Amino acid sequence: MNASISTDERGHGGPRRPHPEGAGRRVVITGLGVVTSIGIGVEAFTAGLREGRSGVKPIAAFDTTGFAHANGCEVTDFAPERWITRQDPEELGRASQFSAAAARMAVEDAGLTLADVRSRRSLVSVGTTDGESRDLDQLVAASVDGGPGAYDPAVARRVPAVARRVPAGRLSAGIVRELELEDVEAVTIPTACAAGNYAVGYGYDALRSGDVDIALCGGADAACRKTFTGFYRLGTIAPEVCRPFDKDREGILTGEGAGILLMESLDSALARGARIYAEVLGYGLACDALHPVAPDRDSIARTIRLAHRNAGVTPDQVDFVSAHGTGTEANDITEAGAIRQVFGEGSMPRTVSIKSMIGHSMGAASAVAAAACALAITEGFIPPTINHRETDPECGVDCVPNRAVEAELNVVQNNALAFGGNNAVLILGAYRDAERTEPVGSAA
Repeated sequence: MNASISTDERGHGGPRRPHPEGAGRRVVITGLGVVTSIGIGVEAFTAGLREGRSGVKPIAAFDTTGFAHANGCEVTDFAPERWITRQDPEELGRASQFSAAAARMAVEDAGLTLADVRSRRSLVSVGTTDGESRDLDQLVAASVDGGPGAYDPAVARRVPAVARRVPAGRLSAGIVRELELEDVEAVTIPTACAAGNYAVGYGYDALRSGDVDIALCGGADAACRKTFTGFYRLGTIAPEVCRPFDKDREGILTGEGAGILLMESLDSALARGARIYAEVLGYGLACDALHPVAPDRDSIARTIRLAHRNAGVTPDQVDFVSAHGTGTEANDITEAGAIRQVFGEGSMPRTVSIKSMIGHSMGAASAVAAAACALAITEGFIPPTINHRETDPECGVDCVPNRAVEAELNVVQNNALAFGGNNAVLILGAYRDAERTEPVGSAA
């Protein structure tokens, strides 16, 4: 995989203020593309979030014989040929199909033509956990079943085609090919379950500095046997549903999908009269490397503080937190503790997890959650944490149980935590007034 960011701790600058063109531009989200188990495209996804729809169903992507339980959140109504028209969808693995389709959706949602995008300097950054591990699963199965001769093209005609799809770089390259971009940087970021936020942060930096004019950023992953089995062996797969922050939570459900955000400078968006979902105020990253899988409360809290400092906001300005919220014992207690450490006892904002609806889509998770945050700001509601019965006192959060609530939102925080301590927190703000000269959260 192509790693674009490697850092132990990162927070850029302070309050967000307007700067001259090309130096510290303000960055906004004007297009969204989403592929999820509760809806494909902005309209269906928004409806799913408002309704508290569940994407849970028995896994069909691979043979689950031998597992005591095997529910997941697969995308079952995805037709790649609907979105992928300039290359053969069969040349792409499923995760690359998701990312290319979501990018096409984001461009259309932003009101841009392909010619508009091609005429500008652009960046494509896609985060992932598994790349095309679903295809690797197929190749391994072929080897186990067929022995050394399984890879002989004369014996297995599809093997070479599948093998060509495997490189993770194709998640971003597939977007470039589909949109026929030329003046473009394409990167795939492999920081596991925080990769979507990393990718958005990478695009934010490129736009702010004036290096590019348009950024298509997010994450994509497809359900695969390798990841399900790994979490199953860790004892973290829930038997039926995911219940983040619930006292009876039993673990995650693996999911799949993609979220791609089309971002551009505020000046560009205003000049073309674009609809603005939200402003990207800033982000924070930290890699503590303290444990292969266990989250660290202090590191998460440090990442949140970095994000607040970078965005120029204070804890009291955050209206709700879109938590990593996996539904595991360790994650939920540790994440809630980190939020409490930053916001203070009795001052914690509502803290929700959309993984209760769409499962854990790995590298796509925080990108899809970022899209959900942008929609929440625009549409004026906080998505619910479904499947909830009783909040764990050790978590002690208001997780907006089971039903969305209407709310006017100004600042939203999107948490993403990954194995190895790769944490990323993204801060989005409302953009309501085209005449305003200061972004949300700026200190005068």
